[in-house]
Amino acid sequence: MRASSPAQPRGERAAGCCLCVPVCPLQAALTPPPASRRISGSSGTITLRCKDLKVLQLEIPGMEECLNIASSIEALSSVDSVMMMYPFFYRPPSLRLQQGWHRFPLERFFQQLSSQTSQWRLSTVNRDFSACPSYPPAVIVPAAVSDDTVTKAARFRQGGRFPVLSYFHPKNGTDEKLLGTILDEGERGFIIDTRSAQAAKQARMSGGGTEPKSCYPQWRRLHRALERGRPLQESFIRLVETCSEPSLSMDRWLARLDSSRWLSHVKAALSTACLAAQCLDREDSNVLVHGAEGTDTTLLVTALAQLILDPSCRTLEGFQALLQREWIEAGHPFHLRCARSASSHARGKQEAPLFLLFLDCVWQLSRQFPFSLEFGEQLLLTLFDNAYASCYGTFLCNNEKERSLCKVKESTHSLWAWLNQPEEKPKYLNPLYSHNPLVIWPSVEPQSIQLWQGLFLRWIRPSQHLDEAWAEIQRLVEGNKSSIKESTGKRLSQSLPEPTAGTESGK
Repeated sequence: MRASSPAQPRGERAAGCCLCVPVCPLQAALTPPPASRRISGSSGTITLRCKDLKVLQLEIPGMEECLNIASSIEALSSVDSVMMMYPFFYRPPSLRLQQGWHRFPLERFFQQLSSQTSQWRLSTVNRDFSACPSYPPAVIVPAAVSDDTVTKAARFRQGGRFPVLSYFHPKNGTDEKLLGTILDEGERGFIIDTRSAQAAKQARMSGGGTEPKSCYPQWRRLHRALERGRPLQESFIRLVETCSEPSLSMDRWLARLDSSRWLSHVKAALSTACLAAQCLDREDSNVLVHGAEGTDTTLLVTALAQLILDPSCRTLEGFQALLQREWIEAGHPFHLRCARSASSHARGKQEAPLFLLFLDCVWQLSRQFPFSLEFGEQLLLTLFDNAYASCYGTFLCNNEKERSLCKVKESTHSLWAWLNQPEEKPKYLNPLYSHNPLVIWPSVEPQSIQLWQGLFLRWIRPSQHLDEAWAEIQRLVEGNKSSIKESTGKRLSQSLPEPTAGTESGK
């Protein structure tokens, strides 16, 4: 599987693509966007629309006090400098700085890959971020391609995001050569373009580009348009506004839910991921996932496809490694995309809930396959909260270069270190989990895609009974495991022969 962004036309510098190989705490979540104020007589009301979708109202008795508090909240919720954000000051007593930051090294992933094929190598061509600022210092490239070739390739991709398994250099054919190294003679591959055919055409007309068929005869292009910018953010806002009005009639509720188009975006993302997984698993073909910038929909598709195909990604440890590799290190711009959540009045052009869409798709998988994922809904909720407002530095900045400049790993704590503490880890486990080595093919029929109530309605509907039910399920499962171990131990002791004279008991 490969993730890519558009190739630039001949003669232009810069352009990019990303290649991926297949094989909160409460106080943080409540960080609000700008507060709205309502002054009446000698009192006022401040409405806080929080990043975790909670809505709070503060009744302030004095008008001057109300204005001062509102101004303070607006100032504190609009910190421009990353290094002035809360993770740089948060110091939990149970964690050490730098703990957890190197929990999922790319070298470990490469070792697993190299045990299956010798066509790849680990390159430090980007060690100073000069080739691509949004890639990590180490990347995996084809063994037959030199670092010099990779460096030159970066100049012909948006943002320098060169494909790790494919290469674009129209004048000397090195991009075609690199893609050719992936395929044997007579073998075909698929390019899944997450832009619409019309968007790709407009990109060519405005100076962007795509891989021409004449240069890539073994690759078949498939367009599967996925929204990634303002339309997706507007969909998120409409959905949250709908869920914030519980007094709607059934007909109006369903109509507004449908008009938000959020579930349509979930369906489209899952369908495209299934297509990529099908090409790999059933067609036995290589896949290049192509996107506008290589940092949004490409990561969404490749990460979901790996969850569908690879059972190791469905474990708690493997899922965290997947997020670290496919979202954080691959350069998803969290600082831009997860800036103000659904309640921002500014509705910035850069904001888009791609990561939330991914989490929603993962929740759909967990609902359709309740025994196949080792982690539960609580982990997904925690990831959503921390992506938008966190005590930890894991989701800070837009890429590894920015994190390096801000010394995030030296100055903040890792979310992974917190989640994997012995006292915290059980909260995120699925008590019904049973290892499933098979590919899980989700249904993408309209009736199979449901609203993630645990997120979008969690501050509206009471969840106490659901929490109690899950706690009881976990208690029963643990009790059943203890009973099995106890009965197994009894059967084992009964089957052991009695010790004879002159021997030590138990040997």
